[in-house]
Amino acid sequence: MNLRHRLSPILLVGFVCAGLAITPPPASGAEGRKPLKVFLLVGQSNMQGHAQVRTFEHIGMDPKTAPLLREMQGADGKPRTCEQVWISYLSSGGEKQGRLTAGFGADENKIGPEFTFGIRMHKLLNEPILIIKTAWGGKSLHTDFRSPSSGPYEFNETQLETLKKQGKDLAAIRADREKATGHYYRRMMDHVKKVLGNIKQVYPDYDSSQGHELAGFVWFQGWNDMVDRGVYPNRDKPGGYAAYSEALTRFIRDVRKDLSAPDLPFVIGVMGVGGPVKDYLPAQRRYSGIHQNFRDAMAAPAALPEFKGNVATVLAENYWDMELVELRAREAKVKQQAKLLSSEQKLDRKEQQTALEELRAKKFSAREIETLQKGVSNAEYHYLGSAKIMAQIGVGFAEAMAKLTGK
Repeated sequence: MNLRHRLSPILLVGFVCAGLAITPPPASGAEGRKPLKVFLLVGQSNMQGHAQVRTFEHIGMDPKTAPLLREMQGADGKPRTCEQVWISYLSSGGEKQGRLTAGFGADENKIGPEFTFGIRMHKLLNEPILIIKTAWGGKSLHTDFRSPSSGPYEFNETQLETLKKQGKDLAAIRADREKATGHYYRRMMDHVKKVLGNIKQVYPDYDSSQGHELAGFVWFQGWNDMVDRGVYPNRDKPGGYAAYSEALTRFIRDVRKDLSAPDLPFVIGVMGVGGPVKDYLPAQRRYSGIHQNFRDAMAAPAALPEFKGNVATVLAENYWDMELVELRAREAKVKQQAKLLSSEQKLDRKEQQTALEELRAKKFSAREIETLQKGVSNAEYHYLGSAKIMAQIGVGFAEAMAKLTGK
């Protein structure tokens, strides 16, 4: 299904992003015009983005993030549209394109990091921007995004032994894996080249005489690799995810080679579901070693001498919302109490709901109930579907990118 989305061009004096007046750039015309800056955003479900627009209000409930909300929505409370930031987004549902606003997430009611990334990059650069985003849920680097120089996927001895014990057809399984290997790397690359070959289809005001510049790449992926104990059998040990580091290193090199951009600035969004592992609640602590090992492996390529000054990391854990986690943990206990009470007193459905509401009123303040209702729209592995978390991650990506490019 093709979900192409176009918005009519709007003629403006100077640039306006999200309704914020910006000083106009130098006079138009081929002379003096800068190449159009193009940013590539790539990854799996959290690059798609599962933060519901309805959670925007939660951003304004915190004085620290309230200013960000004012950049994200207009006086009417609706998501803003960036008149000088354009996006082409390829995902499971097809291609969607137009001026950047909310709705370029996993569905039309959600955002990923692209929304605030675009808003902040435009604010920093003060010139038109094109974002090309490719993201699909549930995809790995070890297979789906595996880049050419990593070669074919090789099953490890543990995997082969398990498959043999299960009586599986190894030849067929190897053939299927070979077919899947690198499929989404190729889809990503094909889409980027397609858009760059006809930019006016996405950004109608683009002047081909000014040209374009690949200005940066943001990678936000990791969940499917982190949880795959088959591919990473020693993941609980130091170096257990070394294969991920190597694959990501090769990925960066291959992207630059295939796009003829040898110094393309590259930002790695290091997975931060759960927040800093030192702050994990008791139920999470058994995973802390594995999670930290994976985060270290994700960040490792940025420390290589060859990537000094052109690859950076953004720790998504820094934007996690511990208040939401604590409230959800408390809410789970309240629901458990309500369920037990319902069983003991044989309550009907209406009585069960009343009992739950009464218990919730005893255990939570009015503000805490409001925070839960307005702050969460998805599971932990999707950053709670929290616009407050996702918006800050997008800003973090933009600021890291600006630092790499000297802006």
